[in-house]
Amino acid sequence: MPRKVWLLVIAMVINVTGASFLWPFNTIYIHNHLGKSLSVAGMALLINSLAGVVGNLVGGIMFDKMGGYTSILSGILITLSAVTGLVFFHDWPLYVVWLGIIGLGAGMVFPSMYAMVGAVWPEGGRRAFNAMYIGQNVGVAVGSALGGLVASFRIDYIFLANLTLYFVFFMIALISFKDMQINVDKVETKVEKASWKLTPSLQALLVMCIAYAICWIAYVQWQVTISAHMQDLDISLRAYSLLWTVNGALIVLAQPVVTAFIRRFNRSLKQQILIGTSIFIVSFLVVGQAEQFSMFMTGMLILTIGEMFVWPAVPTIANELAPEGKIGFYQGVVNSAATGGRMLGPWMGGLIVDLYNIQVLFMVLMAMLLIAMVATSLYDYKLKEKQTKEKIAV
Repeated sequence: MPRKVWLLVIAMVINVTGASFLWPFNTIYIHNHLGKSLSVAGMALLINSLAGVVGNLVGGIMFDKMGGYTSILSGILITLSAVTGLVFFHDWPLYVVWLGIIGLGAGMVFPSMYAMVGAVWPEGGRRAFNAMYIGQNVGVAVGSALGGLVASFRIDYIFLANLTLYFVFFMIALISFKDMQINVDKVETKVEKASWKLTPSLQALLVMCIAYAICWIAYVQWQVTISAHMQDLDISLRAYSLLWTVNGALIVLAQPVVTAFIRRFNRSLKQQILIGTSIFIVSFLVVGQAEQFSMFMTGMLILTIGEMFVWPAVPTIANELAPEGKIGFYQGVVNSAATGGRMLGPWMGGLIVDLYNIQVLFMVLMAMLLIAMVATSLYDYKLKEKQTKEKIAV
């Protein structure tokens, strides 16, 4: 890969490692240490994700207007200010305020980094987004492992660790990303005004994003309701964090195998997502029967295989659908869909578990994943219809 792509991947590792000191433990901290119910914890994470949706769109638009260097540094500075506040003041309700600001800042960073990797290595295609995805999960593995270790001593130490890693990320971006601005500026000069309209490509992206958001609603339960359920079964925090360490490690080690499978059987991006979503359903069938840690680990392994098919494919589709000059906006829409899923997931999951039980939640999630598969099957219908009409006209 080009040197600039390596810099982006390394920065993504540092960014997500820092974030992974915090996000796996939010629900546990709010529920067990601040004494709030699961539905209240879900509402706090909903606020974080709602701010993230705004940040995704703002970051994507800033990328198209001002370039990735400005949008990424702005997002990091906003996040740094909130994490600094979190280190010193992490009681209720300030905890929710900091979570909201963190969501805004972090939301600005992700679409800009994905858009930037597409801009600096356009010929890389799927490989560029796979590299960012692997970097993201190296951060998940390292951050979750270290976060579990830190939390086992004293849980509020994770806030200081989070701050330290974000500062390192800021320094890398400040020093290394400036020379990438030239590439982005070249793309900016080709903005098409018509791309703001609800074109067939944007319609296709929005339908795909419905499926993507549903997948995230299901996935995020591992960070919210399933984590609390494991605590109720007397499974330790260190064991829970091990699930995410294995998740990240498996992605790094098994991604070449998944890539080889896709190439060997010539799977399209749509087929790739459908396979991954069906694997998600299998993982929830397994977890629905879990009472021992080994079953939760089995469910996580299956889930991880599914996400390796789904998560890199959707940003790649967005990159392919985006008209020139709108790559940031399209990546912002994709990241907003993911953040929207993370926003609704904790609230919805916590509410269903509070009103019924976790088994009902698993049944609802599997039904929703079937809907996601239907949306994935139909996302490019309008595009194919348009291409057919153009061929007839010719």
